[in-house]
Amino acid sequence: MPGRSGGAERRHGGRGGRWGGGSGAQRPEIRGRRDADRLAEELERMDGASYGRYKSLSGDWDFGDFTLTVERVQADPFAPPSRIAVHLPADLVRMPEHAWRDPVRRRATADYLVRVAHRKLKGARLRIDAGGQQVLERASGRIAGGDLLLRLGIELPGHGRRIDGRAARREFCDRLPEMADALRWEALDTAEAERFADTVEDSAALRAALPGLGLVAFVADGSVLPRASGVSDRPMDGAAVPFASPEELRTTVSLPHAGEVSGMGVPEGVTLIVGGGFHGKSTLLHALERGVYDHVPGDGRELVATRADAVKIRAEEGRRVERTDVSAFVRNLPTGADTSRFRTANASGSTSQAANIAEALEAGSAALLVDEDTTATNLMIRDARMQELVHGDREPLTPFVDLVRPLHREHGVSTVLVMGGSGDYFDVADRVVMLDAYRPYDVTERARALAAQRTDAGFAPPAHRVVDPRSVDATARGRTRIKRRDMDVLTFGESEIDVRGLTQLVDPGQLIGVGLAMRLMVERGLLDGRRTLAEALDGLDRLLADDGDGGSGGAAVLGRGHSGDFAVPRRHEVAGALNRLRTLAVLDER
Repeated sequence: MPGRSGGAERRHGGRGGRWGGGSGAQRPEIRGRRDADRLAEELERMDGASYGRYKSLSGDWDFGDFTLTVERVQADPFAPPSRIAVHLPADLVRMPEHAWRDPVRRRATADYLVRVAHRKLKGARLRIDAGGQQVLERASGRIAGGDLLLRLGIELPGHGRRIDGRAARREFCDRLPEMADALRWEALDTAEAERFADTVEDSAALRAALPGLGLVAFVADGSVLPRASGVSDRPMDGAAVPFASPEELRTTVSLPHAGEVSGMGVPEGVTLIVGGGFHGKSTLLHALERGVYDHVPGDGRELVATRADAVKIRAEEGRRVERTDVSAFVRNLPTGADTSRFRTANASGSTSQAANIAEALEAGSAALLVDEDTTATNLMIRDARMQELVHGDREPLTPFVDLVRPLHREHGVSTVLVMGGSGDYFDVADRVVMLDAYRPYDVTERARALAAQRTDAGFAPPAHRVVDPRSVDATARGRTRIKRRDMDVLTFGESEIDVRGLTQLVDPGQLIGVGLAMRLMVERGLLDGRRTLAEALDGLDRLLADDGDGGSGGAAVLGRGHSGDFAVPRRHEVAGALNRLRTLAVLDER
């Protein structure tokens, strides 16, 4: 492919055009012809030169069939990898229109092509973010109007601080064209590509159908829920027990490609998951937690779908809370603090969990997922003997068991709870599912026979807050600073946000996406000191919505000015990170 001529520069408009810009390249030092042959010559000449000469590569290189853009060059061999973009036009890739016209299928096809590129680059210095078991919208691969844009990283080769030009030539002038050839539609396993997109389309259609079916979630018969290990999200091998729905909860859905599929429908309301230790309760809830995402074929959870607005709730002792309305759960504090505007730099387990629930509702969640293992016991239950000893007028906490039913009855918010140590929730559950050796059974009638009468408390929805945009600053020393440390910490400007409690963040790229979304909300005036947080999140959703051909929505708008890897996050994780930002200030409440 090097040496082939064509109008790649004309077709793509350099670094601008429909794709938007990267981080911005320095003015190229290499003048005149900038094609694949010239790049190969220059890299050969650079061999043994000072590492800094790599900077001259910045800018566009016309490979005839595609354009390579060197967006950012690392300063030395020990700096973060350099960033490049590869623009492959529609007349090279030749994708059929049905593979990219629909937003869901476009996301799936882009994800598939990135995974093909990742396999093709095995053993190369070039790296592309292909993700894991979830199919997310990523900056690493994007389709617009049939064109394909790939963003990659490369550790430019060197001998110490000297350029290894021959190795660099192999990466740029051999490996990249080979990758581009492998992404031509006629070179692909098109049946595999179609199955991949069909799987994602079925998952998305199932999730979209849940509210109309009166369901919070659906788990298809035959699904494999256990994972290979605590550090692997891949499915367990043949030892896993395939899921089989209890007859009482069996639901049949019709999907675009899989056709009629049966499985367990988790109804709206209050669903309790019970059973002995190690029998699969938390495994089921974990699958539901991840069911807000689509999964790759072979994952085992392809047809495990949960409402897109479901949020996992847990206690987070030590987190900061800024003027969150927790008055439904906490009242009459001995300190006299106003719990409708509760703030603390070091929340207890119970107040952090109360804040997490209130903030999830404020962000628009209508489905809460709760596992007793990660909750504050005193916010979950208060048995009769404790109530007898500590009278209500001396106890500031209203337990969740008294609120979970009115939460659904009055506000349409459903809850799925894992419980193994208390039968108090039998009194309020609409449905009880027992896991026995990973097999679910409907034990609702048995649980009702053990239930007691209970008087519910009312549930007042939390007040909406208005964020001070000056408190959400992505800059440090005058420059944007958005980084991550593993899956635990998001660095945002001068702040470090502990995101360990946001357990529905499943991919490292989502952390960067969350930071970019926070920055975007300030830059676009969504956080303007007047709109509520919920209104600002609605505006974010509109900005990130697909524009019809993939050219300017989602990753395109989120990643302007950022050349690194990221994935587009949900609004709920963006809200969660904002609420954990220690500089966050609230101006007013509505």
